[in-house]
Amino acid sequence: MALIPGTIVIVDDDADVLLSARMYLEQYFERVVALNKPADLMPQLQTKGADVVLLDMNYHRGRNNGREGIQLLKQIKNQVACEVVMMTAYGEVELAVEAVKSGAMDFIIKPWSNEKLLTTMMSAMELRKNRQELHQLKRQQQAWTDASDKKPLLIGESAAIHKIRDLIEQVAPTDANVLILGENGTGKEVVAQLIHHRSTRMSGPFVKVDLGAVHENLFESELFGAKKGAYTDLKQNKAGRFELANSGTLFLDEVGNLSPANQAKLLSVLQNRSIIPVGSNHATSINVRLISATNADLHEMISNKEFRQDLLYRINTIEINIPPLRERSEDIAPLAEHFIRSYARKYQKPELKLSASDLKMLRKYSWPGNIRELQHAIERAVIMSSGDLLIADQISPKRKTNLAEEFPIKLDELERQHIENVIERNRGNISQAAKDLGLTRAALYRRIEKHGL
Repeated sequence: MALIPGTIVIVDDDADVLLSARMYLEQYFERVVALNKPADLMPQLQTKGADVVLLDMNYHRGRNNGREGIQLLKQIKNQVACEVVMMTAYGEVELAVEAVKSGAMDFIIKPWSNEKLLTTMMSAMELRKNRQELHQLKRQQQAWTDASDKKPLLIGESAAIHKIRDLIEQVAPTDANVLILGENGTGKEVVAQLIHHRSTRMSGPFVKVDLGAVHENLFESELFGAKKGAYTDLKQNKAGRFELANSGTLFLDEVGNLSPANQAKLLSVLQNRSIIPVGSNHATSINVRLISATNADLHEMISNKEFRQDLLYRINTIEINIPPLRERSEDIAPLAEHFIRSYARKYQKPELKLSASDLKMLRKYSWPGNIRELQHAIERAVIMSSGDLLIADQISPKRKTNLAEEFPIKLDELERQHIENVIERNRGNISQAAKDLGLTRAALYRRIEKHGL
């Protein structure tokens, strides 16, 4: 039988009682610490912590009023987050009531029955775990509330950005599923956050899942959760992303990366509006607003039998296309100015500016990495700046576009660099990288192996 995770600390000045309790509880719990001096308790709790303390009420011969135990109990509850179970050889009702009023979870009477001891300690441990989960949820809720006060920014003055803003205003108040399409770095997550921020769910959580980073075999447990014991080393229930996003918005990024098997599982959840955690036979209803995003051409993937058409119909009630930055050059100036102000504050630089001629130079660069590339380039330039004027040459990476003329690099090395850049641009999405390179997946894998990528 797997041991129950957690730490129990037993405090009693009777060596026989201490040994008996420790040896018995070690059969059921991961870690049991025995202390025969009450003075050692607080240092133990403050340095190593505990989930449950089993605390004797009397420590000196002739004293049986429980004052020492009550005093220690109050000290624990004031300084440490854990559950306390009191034990006494006398069992006066008044003493037990006072202990519970002072914060004890329960009490047992010596000599105890092993069954009673085990049941009480398991209940205390379960209460401790529940309190921890509740505390974590409250912290998450506070983080989500704080985040909701920070309005996401969709920066730009192009007709395309104005159209997207109008579409967000129309779509956000509804619960319609939204699919956001666009190249990497175009701002798909910002659009998703804006939809959530302007929706009736804005006070709920916004939970993002990068499906490109979720291993295929972990998809169900990550998205739908898992019950204790569902697989090796899972010693408590695990909440999935759907559960964490309850009453809020779930953002599935890189949805085009899903395998056919996991596409079917996601479709089933969206159809039934319920999840079944791994290791469970019971369905749990979900209440989430789904926003998905991808840089892949899902319609082409459907033609190639790589993506389910019925799943596409489920996730794209509303479709928002974000054009690449090279197709909306009028957005480069406001974006650049925003990033310059932001990073100047962050790195405590003077008020930095770009001349009109330099901004014009930035508009001529194609920015294949889109907004993300522009942002990183400006951050680097701000860090390296020494005056109050940024120079476009410090920002634009155009000098990197003709490596073959500047450096005598071998063809194999150029191929390796190009493949590495394309894979990085596609955030490890091998299928999309292969398409961008005009290769099959198998051919790309061969080159990856050849170059040791």
